[in-house]
Formats: sequence, structure tokens, C-alpha cells
Amino acid sequence: MRLVCYPLSGRPPKIRPAPQRRAWMDATPEGFANRCLPLTIANQHGWEILNPRGFEARWDGGAAQTAITLRELPEATAAPDALLPVSHFGSGVLTFRVTGLFRIEPSYDLYVTGPINRPKDGIVALTGLVETDWTPASFTMNWLFTRPGATVRFERDEPICHLFPLQRGMLEAVEPEFRELDDDPEVKAAHEAWTASRAGFLTGLQQGDAETLKRKWERVYFRGITPDGTRHPEHRTKLGLRPFAGPAAGEPKPEDQTT
Repeated sequence: MRLVCYPLSGRPPKIRPAPQRRAWMDATPEGFANRCLPLTIANQHGWEILNPRGFEARWDGGAAQTAITLRELPEATAAPDALLPVSHFGSGVLTFRVTGLFRIEPSYDLYVTGPINRPKDGIVALTGLVETDWTPASFTMNWLFTRPGATVRFERDEPICHLFPLQRGMLEAVEPEFRELDDDPEVKAAHEAWTASRAGFLTGLQQGDAETLKRKWERVYFRGITPDGTRHPEHRTKLGLRPFAGPAAGEPKPEDQTT
């Protein structure tokens, strides 16, 4: 599958495969948050667009476009054509202009959201779904202030957007339903075995069992192993997304595993 970005302002937006690590996860005691595979896989599930110019923004709580004020951070090395965001919609919405037109293969949309598992105080990223297989229009990345008086800071090269393809119609094809667990003895037995194993491990931690303390955490899901010891053949612990390539790619941005 091809995902193409056409630069619109002479230089492409800075885009990188989303890294696995997050600073807040590394800062947890013994980095325990990095043991949560669903988190680390989601962290990598797409590409990040980076902020081209550092700034601070403040919202006074009003609905007018002038209710948001920006202060550029001094950056002598920033590109002269790097754009600051704007208050385009008012109502506390801060808009980043994405300087690229994205196109993808037929029947795929582009899921455009905020940086995954990167909380930011005072402001939250909004999410959009764009039919980039046909539209000639570019899109913007919008963030919404969560409280009046909030001042937020975006550093240069900080991720401001996360995107990945999504097959059109896939969700509508899903047939969700409830079932009784007793109706599927195999699933029930596997779940009960996992529950017993989990309870035993937690009890061992609470009682200070030496072997359990040495293990520190269960690795059955991380290793892709079911309670009976079967390893799932399609289990993944990391993704390997390709960077954007081509004559407009410019200098590559090294993947920052700590942000």
C-alpha cells in the first residue's frame, strides 16, 4: 500500500514512524508502564507529524478568534517558512496547518488524531477521519483548550499529530454481539485458567513469595502465550513502520525513543 504526501509549501512536514517509548512511561518506577504491550503497540501504530516551530499559546476562555494568543519561542535555527498554528475556528480551538496533501489507495481513509498516549495539560487533540483516496483538499490538525486561562507550550519537533490508514467500511462490516461464556467451553476454560494464574501471581506478590518477587510481572500476554503454553503465531511485541521516503523527504529525523 502507498501513502503519499505531496509538500504544499516548498518543504514537507516533518513525519516519522511513531516511536515505542514515552517519557512518562520511562519515568514510572522501574519503567513498569513499558511492560504494558497494548500501550507500546498503540504508541507505534502510525506516523507522527512534528511541530515545526516552538511556541506558547494561551486561551482566555472566549469564543472569538482573538481569545487565543501565541508567543513564539526563540529558535534561531528554525526554518524561516515554518508555520505557527492559528486560531481559525475560535472557541478555544488551536489549528495546526499541515503542509502536505496526503493521498492513499482506493477505499482507505486516513485516521488523524493526536499523538497516542501523550497527555498534555490544558489542551486535548481532536480526531478526524479523512477520505484521502480522492479529496484534493489538505487537512488541519486541531487541538481544543480544556480550561480558560491555560497556557500550553509546544516544543519544536514535538509530535502534534498521529495518523494511520483505515479501510473504509471495515467497522460497518463488524457484527457485534453478546454471548454467554458457558456457550463456548474452550474460551471459558482458557479464561478460567488465566484468572487462576493471575490470582496466584497477585497473591504471591502480596505474601512476598521470593519466586514471584523475582519474576516481578507476568509475561504471558507479552510473550503471546495462552494458558496452555501455546504461542500465538501472529503475536507482535513491536512494529516496523517505514519512514516517508522520496526526493522531498529532506534530512531524516532520528527516532526519539524518549518522547
